[in-house]
Amino acid sequence: MSTLDTVIRLVYLAAAACFVIGLHLMNSPRTARRGNTVSAAGMVAAALATLVLLVDSGAVSATGWLVLLCGATVGAGAGWYFARTVAMTAMPQLVSLFNAVGGGAAGLIAVHDFTRVAAGGGALPARVAVPTVLDIVIGAVTLAGSVVASGKLQGVVASRPLVFPGARAVNATLALVMIAAGGYLATGAANVTVLVVLAVAATAFGVTMVLPIGGADMPVVISLLNAFTGTAVAMAGFVIGNTVLIIAGALVGASGGILTKLMADAMNRSIANIIVGGFGTSDGPAADTGPGAQVRAVSADDAAIQLAYASKVVIVPGYGLAAAQAQHEVRELADLLQTRGVEVSYAIHPVAGRMPGHMNVLLAEANVPYSQLKEMDDANRELARADVALVIGANDVVNPAARRPGNPVSGMPILDVDHARSVIVIKRSMGHGYAGIDNELYSDPRTGMYFADAKKGLAELAAAVKMLVG
Repeated sequence: MSTLDTVIRLVYLAAAACFVIGLHLMNSPRTARRGNTVSAAGMVAAALATLVLLVDSGAVSATGWLVLLCGATVGAGAGWYFARTVAMTAMPQLVSLFNAVGGGAAGLIAVHDFTRVAAGGGALPARVAVPTVLDIVIGAVTLAGSVVASGKLQGVVASRPLVFPGARAVNATLALVMIAAGGYLATGAANVTVLVVLAVAATAFGVTMVLPIGGADMPVVISLLNAFTGTAVAMAGFVIGNTVLIIAGALVGASGGILTKLMADAMNRSIANIIVGGFGTSDGPAADTGPGAQVRAVSADDAAIQLAYASKVVIVPGYGLAAAQAQHEVRELADLLQTRGVEVSYAIHPVAGRMPGHMNVLLAEANVPYSQLKEMDDANRELARADVALVIGANDVVNPAARRPGNPVSGMPILDVDHARSVIVIKRSMGHGYAGIDNELYSDPRTGMYFADAKKGLAELAAAVKMLVG
């Protein structure tokens, strides 16, 4: 082994260590930014080491280098632009597109290696043939499924479950085609026609798998597809014998799988139930509350008095806050309350917003102190001693009906907002959440409904509190 090979291997090892350390740092909002930086540094080091290896081997022609550099420039530029300009509410769509790119790129690695062997008239050894098949299948499913998921969240594709006659039969047929074609290729046969059949079937399966899933379940689906992306990358590493790809892919696949399970548990759903589809209608037009529900509407002045003269206020942000981009307004209101000596904290549900950490990042953008963000268990202890719980755009995650059996949210872990002495809910209407049932919190005698857009409502509350302070 040459000195350069040794150095490259050491760089790959250091990059893998960066991935592990970065993932660990992402466990906490306080260190998440640093973790992202450490992981990115590891990826840059691995990419540079690979470029050095390619230069040393002389395996890339001048035309190949031109294509490589142009692709890298365009890809990096597009990634930088979208990451800098995307709205926080659209972050799940961007993550889904990143999943699509990652899965597609990993699949193309296997396709290239396969066609190279086929052109030479050789056969793939089993240790390469099996990961090649898995890489193509998982990569194609991830590519197609992620594009559809992003489209559902963006509104380009209808967010409701789309089920066509014979959908289950089509899925079963596609699965059989993938098994048959994949099994044949796994024997080492380098047949390009069968490869095309496999790729087309996997791509179609990715579309038909995600279409029947409602928009409300898209965060879980995106997390699952993220795990698929990592698995595809790991398979690509096995195909070309690249250790750092195997490690990076395995980390993403494992962490994505764990996150998917945690999110499904937070929604009291099984992953299988979500993938079967037909549940969840996203954020379309809301149904009206039944005539039996009695709610108490409050004005901005009434709500401001409750907040300003409380000892402890717990703010419960939901998707309504994210959709209205009202994070700066809620920070301003919290600051005003704290100038009056009110203790303020934020209760964060695991599926608040549109993906795990969405609400944390949104509030961090408004410079809300990390110490004020409380995860569900800690938040419920805070709510039990709160004078006022201010709910902003949250619905099913605060519905007391989850404590009773026999309804769509039964058993779902919720924030115990109704344990506070009083509750103020900022909401545009009496619409339903994804579960399609009335929220019992809204008809609680201690709850006051302040009907307004989150951004406008918070601004009006802040103005009313200022009048009290003055």
